[in-house]
Amino acid sequence: MNTIGSGTPQEFTPVAQLSYEAARDELIETVKILELGQMSLDESLAYWERGEALAKRCEEHLAGARARVEEAIGRAETQEQ
Repeated sequence: MNTIGSGTPQEFTPVAQLSYEAARDELIETVKILELGQMSLDESLAYWERGEALAKRCEEHLAGARARVEEAIGRAETQEQ
């Protein structure tokens, strides 16, 4: 699945469909694009908004992983008792 489009962020894969790794990688690329600062204000805002959505998606994946780890630890502790 190609997440990096050839144009504006609206052409990219929907954020909700991205794995953690895909969202993280695209976020890194988005930051690099924004750091170049060679686009219009509207384009910059579109990339900024996409970056915010990507960061939120990464946080969601990490929160889910944390919950799974805590659940596994809880099950292991219950089995030991």
